[in-house]
Amino acid sequence: MTTHPELSGGDDAPAPLTHEQLRELYALMSAVRRLDTAAVAWQRQGIIPGYAPELGQEAAQVGSGYAVDRTRDFVFPTYREMGVAKAMGLDMVGYMSTHKATWHGGMYNPLESRFAPIQAVVAGSVLHAVGWAHGQTLGGPTDSGVAVTYFGDGASSQGDVHEAMNFAAVMKAPVVFFVQNNGWAISVPTERQVAGGSVAARAAGYGIPSLQVDGNDVVAVYQATRSALAHCRSGNGPVVIEAMTYRRGPHSTADDPGRYRTLEEERLAAGEDPLERFKQRLLADGVADEAFFVEAQRAADEEAEAIRTGIEELGPRPGAEMFSMVFQEPTPDLQSQATAWREESEHV
Repeated sequence: MTTHPELSGGDDAPAPLTHEQLRELYALMSAVRRLDTAAVAWQRQGIIPGYAPELGQEAAQVGSGYAVDRTRDFVFPTYREMGVAKAMGLDMVGYMSTHKATWHGGMYNPLESRFAPIQAVVAGSVLHAVGWAHGQTLGGPTDSGVAVTYFGDGASSQGDVHEAMNFAAVMKAPVVFFVQNNGWAISVPTERQVAGGSVAARAAGYGIPSLQVDGNDVVAVYQATRSALAHCRSGNGPVVIEAMTYRRGPHSTADDPGRYRTLEEERLAAGEDPLERFKQRLLADGVADEAFFVEAQRAADEEAEAIRTGIEELGPRPGAEMFSMVFQEPTPDLQSQATAWREESEHV
């Protein structure tokens, strides 16, 4: 892990993880892996219309999400942060409801969970995160919440990211820009769309400290995120984290990665599986035994089946919500559309 020399968190430096926490991290990663592969199968079976897999990114997501302080921080995700949601304790049926297109914002309470609604606009979450983080600086020294915003290497080329980083740096907004560099912007490899090959290197242009971390090492990701949060919490402004990982599957269930890379290229570039890597580490350090891993897999299978049942039982939301959730004060045009829809619906 490469650390910027100015990154400092005062007295809130990350403490070593206990054996219990290490086992919990593995259990979370195992549950995320199982739910992720299950969700792809559900899409193929017609249970959900679409899904963005994260196979290979479990360590980056669980490690960072596990570091968040859910009493004061706030996470602003994209459409691929299922692992972060799981690590933060969200109701996963509520989270997955968005992928079923039952509810556009997720059937969970963002204020209680500290997890903003899923953002489908590429790089859209960074603007919301910086705005929220800037708000934390306006409430006095007692407000020590930090925003964590997720985006990929492809999204880093969006102008919104540059504007957000510049504003955050100028205003010293407490925000962690967490980049999951999974090697691909849909079908375009990182080296063809990120000048210099590193998103973290761009941070220096805004005077922002950065860390580039092994995104397949869950402990390293946790420690990097905790350090970045501490830096922001101490009033030092934003931090950029670039977690180097690899997207082992398609960009989405509508994507065919075989059109732009071979299975052999994928195998060689992906490296060691983050889940298997962590398992071997826990075994070698005597933190867990084979019985623990068997139980973790059983629990993951059971949870995935319960989530599937919950998703299938979700009914449709009231159609009127598509009008009531648009503006705080409805416009005349919106009211007219709502009236027309209501009159037409009553005669269906």
